[in-house]
Amino acid sequence: MAGLFEGATVLITGASGGFGSGAARRYASEGARLVLSDYDEGRLEAIAGEVSDACGCEVAMLAGDVAEESLSEKLVALAVERFGRLDVAVNNAGIAQDAFEKLPKTSSREARRILDVDLLGMFFALKHQLPVMERQFRSGGKGGSIVNVASVAGVTGASGLAVYAAAKHGVVGLTRSTAQEYARLGIRINAVCPSFARTPMATDMLNVEVRGRVVTEEQLVRGIPMGRLAEVEEVVEAFVFASSPKNSFMTGQTIHVDGGLTGY
Repeated sequence: MAGLFEGATVLITGASGGFGSGAARRYASEGARLVLSDYDEGRLEAIAGEVSDACGCEVAMLAGDVAEESLSEKLVALAVERFGRLDVAVNNAGIAQDAFEKLPKTSSREARRILDVDLLGMFFALKHQLPVMERQFRSGGKGGSIVNVASVAGVTGASGLAVYAAAKHGVVGLTRSTAQEYARLGIRINAVCPSFARTPMATDMLNVEVRGRVVTEEQLVRGIPMGRLAEVEEVVEAFVFASSPKNSFMTGQTIHVDGGLTGY
């Protein structure tokens, strides 16, 4: 039986991280051909080799920094060169602040880096993915689907993570706006907004003293009605749902995978 993404070309950034590696495994299991990217070349090579060996799928990869526009341009070109088209993009690469702290304590250097990676990196990705998908639609009637990984911090306030929240609010704004621009051009664009999940981005914050403060897992999940962290696989299922060819009438949405945090 053919997989849900059999023969489709799926581009994933941040592919060696928690969500990225989980997404690579999941899309590969559904028959996709993968274009993977990450800042860490060694870890990127490891996940590319793993999914290729496990599923026998075709994998292309390119390491780099999403804050550099040239990477997004090269990734789209790589997808077209190797596989002839780009069907799905999972724009997942992102970073968080080093610690929970009030805005004035966040250094300007750190703030700029977060905005460069999380917001401008998303802009660069969309800037180069959308024209290719539009050409596909105009020539063959099939455009593509884009999943932007935002955060619950992109739809609520996030005390102690103000700059990160601002960047993710920007991701939601880019998602909604481009979804409207391309709704009649065969391209669906949605954002997945997880709360804290069991990924290195969250777990690296735990049980480490920063400026005299230690954050525990119990504190991290205190406001989540389910009372726990999300598992990577639970969030990746939202990526698959959002990008599925069977889910053809949903665009411009924020999908909250947050254990009920925004359910009030």
